[in-house]
Amino acid sequence: MGKDVIIACDFDSAEKTFAFLDRFTGRKPFVKIGMELYYAEGPAIVRELKRRGHKIFLDLKLHDIPNTVKKAMAVLSRLDVDICNLHAAGTKRMMEAAIEGLTRPDGTRPLLIAVTQLTSTDQEALEKDLWIEKPIDEVVMHYARNAREAGLDGVVCSPLEAGKVHAACGADFLTVTPGVRFADGDVGDQKRVMTPAEAKKVGSDYIVVGRPITAAEDPVAAYERCLREFTEGE
Repeated sequence: MGKDVIIACDFDSAEKTFAFLDRFTGRKPFVKIGMELYYAEGPAIVRELKRRGHKIFLDLKLHDIPNTVKKAMAVLSRLDVDICNLHAAGTKRMMEAAIEGLTRPDGTRPLLIAVTQLTSTDQEALEKDLWIEKPIDEVVMHYARNAREAGLDGVVCSPLEAGKVHAACGADFLTVTPGVRFADGDVGDQKRVMTPAEAKKVGSDYIVVGRPITAAEDPVAAYERCLREFTEGE
């Protein structure tokens, strides 16, 4: 599978999203729709972006009892997104139920990936808030293996963890990685970052890039640069 850059469309309205994406006249970038945009505009925004020819990662991070997640995934599957996700913390049973709900009558389904631990969770929060006393790296790999065993296609992880995930779960287990910045760019509030070229070297399959593209003076040029650095030689 070829590598790709996913633009995080973290906007609060369809109007702002279309104004941004209308600047891309040459190609239709892969886009991520997160909670902010989906809760503002609902499934209509997904349908319209699909109609316009974009691949979509629907980033809603489902986490509930297995039956509820199964039913929700069946609804999301009808939106014809390309990737959707859930929290691995919901257990293997929940992840298996999600696969069941996501799979269409003809056997096809979007890719399904799991969030292991949020990047805002550090060792202290893991122990004090969640009462998980294992080292966070071990927890992430355990959750990734659970996702693999449940039949999922990959995980969302830091680019710093991509190589470890592939070692633990196989080369074909996808790693979708945020936390990517240009070498000469502002790291913002991200603590653990890599450049697109570095993310490629460590084995990231998809990189999710927000502000380095969406807040750039020339977003199209920033996207093309990111794509070039990440996929060159593919």
